[in-house]
Amino acid sequence: MHTIYPFTAIVGQERMKRALILNAVDTRVGGVLIRGERGTAKSTAARALAALLPLVKIVKDCRFGCDPENLNTWCTECKERSLLINELPFIIKPTPFVNLPVSATEDRVVGTLDIEQAIQKGERHFEPGVLAHANRGLLYIDEVNLLDDHVVDLLLDSASSGTNIVEREGISFSHPARFILVGTMNPEEGDLRPQLLDRFAFAVDITGIRDARDRVLIMERNLAFDTDAEAFRNEFLSSEKELSEKIEKARQIVGSVKHSKRDLLSIAALTSSLNVDGHRADLVILRAARAQAAYDGRTNITDHDIALAAELALPHRIKRGPFYQAEVTAEQLQERIENLVGQSVEDDAADGEKTDDQGGGDTQEKKSHF
Repeated sequence: MHTIYPFTAIVGQERMKRALILNAVDTRVGGVLIRGERGTAKSTAARALAALLPLVKIVKDCRFGCDPENLNTWCTECKERSLLINELPFIIKPTPFVNLPVSATEDRVVGTLDIEQAIQKGERHFEPGVLAHANRGLLYIDEVNLLDDHVVDLLLDSASSGTNIVEREGISFSHPARFILVGTMNPEEGDLRPQLLDRFAFAVDITGIRDARDRVLIMERNLAFDTDAEAFRNEFLSSEKELSEKIEKARQIVGSVKHSKRDLLSIAALTSSLNVDGHRADLVILRAARAQAAYDGRTNITDHDIALAAELALPHRIKRGPFYQAEVTAEQLQERIENLVGQSVEDDAADGEKTDDQGGGDTQEKKSHF
């Protein structure tokens, strides 16, 4: 078996690693696009993440890797089997890693229904596609900007909804398609259309590391891995296990992470102040902030969680304003959030005083925006 380079051995590129980890904590975040020059560990990071993810429990003999504990997401076949068997057996296997070739067609991605067999024999036969194999795993697309736009759209639809539905001639088949979508590209070879770019939850631009000592460390680690991959991986075994366990614990509590009205206001005020089009960014930031809180072992989000999420969700969506084509840091975003929320508090207070004055001294109850 081919030895995978350890995720925790990757030097630098902290934003990229955090974007991948947050998607691993909650696949509903919506994927990450990694843009950068050649040789910046883009594909290495994607493969390494899949290798350290926790083992998954799947329904035995299920072609789609259904979760035996989540009946609502079962495929059509598992739902039919459950009518005959009270409790479906399960097995435990490693997290799938699926590499989608640039030449992939729509049928290869979503799967195919045999219409002829359905008409002649009355039997529904579905041939699984890439989305079926990637369920509850990681779907990796290298050079995603070279993939057919329609296929990219299908992938993003499934990543967002968590379900793949194939319909042909009045016959339909559905199965879960919950996966971590990771696309990588070199901007020198062309960019994605803005409509597709916006549909990636995160976009991270990475460049080669400039610090000489870090570059030396990269060379030393790569030489050590090439010399004895298994021995090198064993050096990072404890850190890999620690990160894997941390992700697994975060997955267990992410659904319980709470947010307040003030948190929603903070997100809305931030995206509005930066002239972000649409509302997808707001939802992405909320999901990512919850994933960040869960990763840190908390069940309530903070302004810092929101800032860390916005640092990944906003750069590719900002079209104008002070942060356009600038490196946006979490510290800048957190300061901006605090200023915006502070201004909202002052405005509320001013509105309250104005209401009292207009009321001729009568006390009127005013609801808070938070």
